[in-house]
Amino acid sequence: MVLDTIDTIETEAPAVDAAAALLRTANDWLGQDPDPETQAELRLLVRAAGDGDAAAISELHSRFDERLAFGTAGLRGAIAAGSNRMNRVLVSQAAAGLAAYLCGAAAPGVTPSVVIGYDGRKNSHVFATDTAAIMAGAGVRAILLPRLLPTPVLAFAVRHLDVGAGVMVTASHNPSNDNGYKVYLGGGDNGSQIVSPDDARIAAEILRVATERRVPDLPRAAYETAPESVVQAYIDATAGLAHPPRAQVNAVYTALHGVGWDTTRRVFEAAGFDLPTLVDAQIAPDGHFPTVAFPNPEEPGALDLSYETAREAGAELIIANDPDADRLAIAIPDPSSDTGYRRLSGNEVGAVLGWRAAELAAELAANAPGDGGAEGTLACSIVSSPALQAVAAAYGLRFADTLTGFKWVSRAPDLIFGYEEALGYLVNPGTVRDKDGISAAVALLSLVSDLKADGLTLADHLDRFSARFGHFASGQISVRVTDLTEIERVMARLRQSPPSAVGSIRVDHVDDLSAGFNGLPPSDVLRIRLVDGSRVMVRPSGTEPKLKVYLDTSSTDGTVAERKAAAEATLAELDRGMRELIS
Repeated sequence: MVLDTIDTIETEAPAVDAAAALLRTANDWLGQDPDPETQAELRLLVRAAGDGDAAAISELHSRFDERLAFGTAGLRGAIAAGSNRMNRVLVSQAAAGLAAYLCGAAAPGVTPSVVIGYDGRKNSHVFATDTAAIMAGAGVRAILLPRLLPTPVLAFAVRHLDVGAGVMVTASHNPSNDNGYKVYLGGGDNGSQIVSPDDARIAAEILRVATERRVPDLPRAAYETAPESVVQAYIDATAGLAHPPRAQVNAVYTALHGVGWDTTRRVFEAAGFDLPTLVDAQIAPDGHFPTVAFPNPEEPGALDLSYETAREAGAELIIANDPDADRLAIAIPDPSSDTGYRRLSGNEVGAVLGWRAAELAAELAANAPGDGGAEGTLACSIVSSPALQAVAAAYGLRFADTLTGFKWVSRAPDLIFGYEEALGYLVNPGTVRDKDGISAAVALLSLVSDLKADGLTLADHLDRFSARFGHFASGQISVRVTDLTEIERVMARLRQSPPSAVGSIRVDHVDDLSAGFNGLPPSDVLRIRLVDGSRVMVRPSGTEPKLKVYLDTSSTDGTVAERKAAAEATLAELDRGMRELIS
């Protein structure tokens, strides 16, 4: 039976009514969609579903039964037609909803304002210009950044321009057909990403727009374009994180087909560093990401071309940004590796950058009048290594652990450094309240320059860290799924039957953070503490269809070599035990 007309639907059985309602929803979406590509794709699905094609009907349910919800910092998903995908209709509704929120929150007589940035992904520019025009049409002062730029520049611009909000169109390191919509708030939020209750209020406004208004009827107006001086101000502020280099470093750099290089190059030049050797095939922005399976420096194979380039150049350091340059990956020479290099974990880089921040705070205190000690807070997410807490304790600094995501890390009071293990580092909270792979690269390069001037390498420095604070070993199990209910089943099973041991190591207790814990907001996270002091965290990913398990242990006994061996042996046992528990 053909179900492509409303007349047929209303007289049929309930199952037919449901199918017809689905087709009505899809046809209504078609009538609002200005994108020829997603229009054509949806027409094919509607026609097939109307002819009774079960696969097409299932696909329409997947696209329209739900709306893409605000996640880690806004919206993120695959580009396709439908309310549960990223597309021009959804983005237009989001822009109108955010505009309504900003207008409602503005003080009487104050014009709300927003700055909008975009990267080199598919549809990033059109999503950004749609947003700017709709925001302007709603009475918001809308400022579009002058060209495709890294996410940290947008985060910087929110504070630099003193606007009420920021929108960055990016899906960061997600697969090539994904895009996203990150939202920041200015004013008292200091340019951090949205958190509760603002996310829920914005989501409610978006839903109201989607329910009551049609996208073609949303008014549009002219918007401003920010001057290049905004980018230059970011470059100046970021270059200022480094003192003049004491030694030049032979480095290799890759942008992983993202937008990082132009800005990074200008920052390195302004800071006085020699420019690195480039991974030429990955320097220009390309939303297809042709040389990598996933444009994420954490993924196996993503840095293979960097290793090849580094071997040819005899490089001392590899610097990699993800496609929107808010993350930083670092690799160092390692003769024991098949590639000749080893990528450091986010926890290793976070530990040495945190140590650097603590040292700078101590120097500042020593040069200040009086006899006060170092001040400030080191912060990291709850799934990151406990190593940073050890640094804070050693320097008399405050420590804060937060929920996962820089929307939480960036809000730690008196923050001087923050990080999370997924290669995100906040080294310049005075100007950027988000992870920033460019400023982190400058800070790291400055550290390596100092070490080289003193005859040391970054590998030596990691050993010095282990000698002073203990050796911290971290691991991660990441399980990608096609059915999100698989993750729900694993989390439910662990809650209903908490493990008594992980491998051969007994469990001391399990903290369920779903209702909040020790001042932390509710989160779908389980924290397993073991009797030997080790820790396991289990949570669904906030940005990808993955279950993530984080393993952390440490040793302070014996020599550095003995500490490493003990911690790595425990880590291997935790890994074995958790794989059994989640299988």
